[in-house]
Amino acid sequence: MDNKPALQIKDLSEDDRPREKLLRHGASALSDAELLAIIIGSGTKGYSAIHLAQEILKNYNHDLNKIAIQHPFNLMENIKGLGKVKCINIIAALELSKRRYIQQYLKKDEPLDNPQKSAYYLFRYLSDKTQEEFYAIYLNNALIPIDITHISTGTVNLSLVDIQKIVRYALINNAVNVIVAHNHPSGNLTPSEEDMHITQKIKEALKLLNIQLLDHLIIYQNQYYSFAEKGIL
Repeated sequence: MDNKPALQIKDLSEDDRPREKLLRHGASALSDAELLAIIIGSGTKGYSAIHLAQEILKNYNHDLNKIAIQHPFNLMENIKGLGKVKCINIIAALELSKRRYIQQYLKKDEPLDNPQKSAYYLFRYLSDKTQEEFYAIYLNNALIPIDITHISTGTVNLSLVDIQKIVRYALINNAVNVIVAHNHPSGNLTPSEEDMHITQKIKEALKLLNIQLLDHLIIYQNQYYSFAEKGIL
């Protein structure tokens, strides 16, 4: 940060103060910096809430997704003047907005009858992860999720992805269908040879029990790659 005195919210006209602006015009009228300033609440010595919000956005290239995946301690280290409570408030608010976004698209007990719905269901679990994680969703005959299980953490390979665990939980849940998924934190959604190999192994293991593998999705933030959609399952 530079050493210029930061503009204080009290120095703004009443119409330009974030809280008053929200009350008069609604939340959609505020910039990202103004909304963040409201979440931050108050400034610290030498730094107004608006200034802190602007610094956060600048540090993360105005990408709210990048801010959302940070640990509060990372924000504290990168932004001078941000305390632990303010950082926790920011991450919690962004997580809540993500859940609202997902709920708007996917209603409770809605069947996962296409890859887009499956991806939205999985965003909550995988979109913000910073290392690879593997999940399995178990569905009934109507394609409504019965349960979702975390299978492994780490680079996806046969030594980490426990296929027996996937099959065992399918039997426990009396599942008729299964969807598996993992994330690519790099942002490259193209499946690897190992991804392809594991998918076939899971499909074959489930087929022996008359359980269908409906899809394998690769997730990155709000993007996805669907094996079923590409016709390679």
